[in-house]
Amino acid sequence: MSLARSHPATAVYQNRIFVFGGGGPDFKSLNASEVYDPGNQSWEAVREMPTLRSGAATIVFQDRIYVIGGGFKKPDGKFQFLTTVEIYDPVTDRWETGPDMLQPHDYPAYALLDGAIYIIGGHHPDATEGGPQTDPGFTFCERFRPPAGSWEELSPLPTPRFASNTIVREGRILCMGGVAFTPKGFREFDCVESYDPSENRWTQGGFSLPWTTAAHGSCLVRDRLYLFGGFSGEGGIGTQAGVYHFSDSRWETLPALPQSRAAMGVVVTGGMIYLVGGWAADRSVMESVAAFSLPAGR
Repeated sequence: MSLARSHPATAVYQNRIFVFGGGGPDFKSLNASEVYDPGNQSWEAVREMPTLRSGAATIVFQDRIYVIGGGFKKPDGKFQFLTTVEIYDPVTDRWETGPDMLQPHDYPAYALLDGAIYIIGGHHPDATEGGPQTDPGFTFCERFRPPAGSWEELSPLPTPRFASNTIVREGRILCMGGVAFTPKGFREFDCVESYDPSENRWTQGGFSLPWTTAAHGSCLVRDRLYLFGGFSGEGGIGTQAGVYHFSDSRWETLPALPQSRAAMGVVVTGGMIYLVGGWAADRSVMESVAAFSLPAGR
């Protein structure tokens, strides 16, 4: 990319990869936006996002890209988390403002299911001073049906956490991993919790991740869950990668990432999984993009 950034908002539209904002060096929030064309392997700038922020959710719906929530570090070192929704039109290269969320969500999990946008947990809104290692995480979940409508509160996430992520499978949202301060200390999770929108109810997901992790990358491709990197206990930011086969409830180890990586964007297009930016092992900000080639026919 033209800029090194962690916690970017990333999305695919018409096979091009859009990257909005994120955290630069010293975690200075960005609003710079750019797009990558895998066909000619080139980046170009697009219109800047109106709000400086990192850790935002990104959803593509009806030819628009919704960038939701996130936060930024203020000059006094404290954080401000956002309810902000901004909508990008990739055809006209213009932004418009959407309806604010009910609560601020920074680094939440998020999903699109049956035409509705779901925002799940994130940093606790009160954790603006002490930093992540004193953050108990957030259980608040909400839903919005674009383009009209308003946000509505949902059943809370059973395990409060931030830096988790989701996949959608068989009409449910699976929320995986993440981190929070707990009575046992600051810890990452390997848990998977499943949300059923028809019952507005959370249950256990039926399997666990192969390692405790937060700020990892994940995606669902051909009914396989791919998992990459992230923070994991004393090991810090890792290179581990794996794939879960739902057909026979089995984890398979994949080749390690070329670099340790966490807090990256993840998108899938053209038979490739792209890991965009993020933090390296020493928490320096990365401008690189790693691409994993999916096996043909799998």
